[in-house]
Amino acid sequence: MTSKHIRVEREIAGQTLSIETGQVARQAHGSVIVTYGGSMIFAAVTCGGARDDLDFFPLTVDYREKTEAAGKIPGGFFKREGRPTTKEVLTMRMIDRSIRPMFSDGFRQEVQVMTHALCYDEVNNTDVLAMIGAFAALRISGMPFDATLGAMRVSQVDGELVGLPTEEQRGDASRLDLMVSGHKDGICMVESSAQELSEDDMIDALEFGHERILEIVSLLDELGDKAGKPEIEWSRPDTDDSLADAVSAYGDDLRQAMATDGKHERYAAMDVVKKNCVEALTNGVTDEKDLYKRTKAVKNAFRDLVGSTERAIILDGKRIDGRAYDEIREITIVPDFIPRQHGSVLFTRGETQALVSTTLGTPDDEQIIDGIDKEYRKNFYLHYNFPPYSVGETRRIMGPGRREIGHGMLAERSLTPVLPAKDQFPYTIRVVSDITESNGSSSMASVCGGCISMMCAGVPLSQPIAGIAMGLVQEGDQTAILSDILGSEDHHGDMDFKVAGSGIGITALQMDIKIKGVSRELLQQALGQANAGRRHILKIMLDAVSQPRAETSEHAPKMSTVMIPSEKIGFLIGPGGKNIKAMQADYECRISIVDDSGRVQIYGTNGAKVRACEDAIKGMCETPEIGSRYNGTVKAIKDFGAFIEILPGVEGLCHISELAEGFVERVDEVVKMGDAIDVKVIAVDDRGKVKLSHKAVLQEA
Repeated sequence: MTSKHIRVEREIAGQTLSIETGQVARQAHGSVIVTYGGSMIFAAVTCGGARDDLDFFPLTVDYREKTEAAGKIPGGFFKREGRPTTKEVLTMRMIDRSIRPMFSDGFRQEVQVMTHALCYDEVNNTDVLAMIGAFAALRISGMPFDATLGAMRVSQVDGELVGLPTEEQRGDASRLDLMVSGHKDGICMVESSAQELSEDDMIDALEFGHERILEIVSLLDELGDKAGKPEIEWSRPDTDDSLADAVSAYGDDLRQAMATDGKHERYAAMDVVKKNCVEALTNGVTDEKDLYKRTKAVKNAFRDLVGSTERAIILDGKRIDGRAYDEIREITIVPDFIPRQHGSVLFTRGETQALVSTTLGTPDDEQIIDGIDKEYRKNFYLHYNFPPYSVGETRRIMGPGRREIGHGMLAERSLTPVLPAKDQFPYTIRVVSDITESNGSSSMASVCGGCISMMCAGVPLSQPIAGIAMGLVQEGDQTAILSDILGSEDHHGDMDFKVAGSGIGITALQMDIKIKGVSRELLQQALGQANAGRRHILKIMLDAVSQPRAETSEHAPKMSTVMIPSEKIGFLIGPGGKNIKAMQADYECRISIVDDSGRVQIYGTNGAKVRACEDAIKGMCETPEIGSRYNGTVKAIKDFGAFIEILPGVEGLCHISELAEGFVERVDEVVKMGDAIDVKVIAVDDRGKVKLSHKAVLQEA
């Protein structure tokens, strides 16, 4: 096979972004290599044949950060990559959410988008490059794709917005980490975490990102003009206008059913209408194969009617549950729902409910993140679970899926900016959100529940955080912005965006936009309505738990931090760890040397023993000073005096002449082995040898 090697490039954000095709994976429908700085990714897209049995679009997206890209060998026993990491899953989701709405309506052929990192220079992250690569491969593939997409990461460093920031710029100095994708007409996907950024600053960042996306779109169009393949042959599913008209006759009955209170009651009423519709429109069809096809067609038409009917109801000024556009569902909060957990809450908003717990652990419980990036540790993580019973269903029970990982990370990002500094609160924090009921906005319920459960656990958050899911329905000049959306409003709407933050500003934002473009004015209105809803929820949360508890739970580990001289670290550990192991056994706690500066952490379940261990370490590592008084223990008796232990492992000599005020002929006339005796430090020589006096104590009495 021969094909032309084509390369396009352009300077973006101060470095050259190059995209090339025609050299690797030439049998794929589209494949590219994207290079930016010293980082490279590969992306390939393929399309399977048409399948008449599918009534959905089978799209699969994969992204992998192979460790050889950073010159590493995978850890573990098998020494090869295993399941996708959280970062890889999140990148897959961002690509999927960007491209899925852009395929032409009716396209049902199986599509696979596969990307992976080829090279990582530890400066330019490969996730945004993978998004660009996926969009580029699709652009030249010949698949029916409605728009050329681009992607951009934006940070705010020292008050200035930066496109495609380096890893250093994305660090602690940045108040924003924004991933945005879009096309020439607007934005289509947003994923962001922020340090309580204002709504106006967030919109400025979105516009900044879109302006730079247009540069990438132009580059991909250039690639498409040079290397694009003819559009593949495909056929849209046949549409039966007469069937759609026949199904639409049930619109009034459907409207009436949609007015039923309660999610399951509403769906049951809608199912009755659906059943009547299917029975009426399949009456007389006797052939089994024809009956199957006819039933499927009627159900698909009815599904379309459900979507259009709900949209029409909303644009008429109502919502199917009777709420106003900006009205929040009723919220109930039960703090300390499970008493023995370190912190817990049952958070219910309408028919969405989350049982959220906080568990405090030790530094040993930190999560080690190992990938192509530099290895690091996390002392806060949030896990989100969506069991089938939450929606009254049964399904195969497996590990967390991509949706669960994505929702959990969104909630984690929402809460991270208000966590205490590690030196202020050295615990490892794990939050688990189990969704026990769901009718929309479960990830934002996890944010609210996570905040309250941490406050109940005694985590000193700087600000309370609430989250709200917003929706949009737009037809022509009619626009409805919805607060606290239901699951059906998410499914049938034109945009859903989740906003989390404090009373000060936004900490996380996630958007999926199905319409072509969203104006700044509409974004301002939507984020303003979200701000009002967020503040309403925050007030209810603070009525339930006004501030973080002053003390951690009695069931939580007790922790203490002590500083010792760095030169005493080896002494604390002892030969082969003898000293530190003995102390851990004696005091039933764990002792951890945090760093080379001498910071030591002690943690255990018994607070009294933790404090006693702290006192022992302080004493062991204390340097005796002249004039200090101690109650010591006689450890050895010699002709010339007694050796007395004044601190753990620290002994001094009390000369026979310093044992008493008068003449002492024999040491054992004054003290015996094991006696406790008050002494005063009278000298410490250059080698650290300590001289003690009991006589000085007697004279001061």
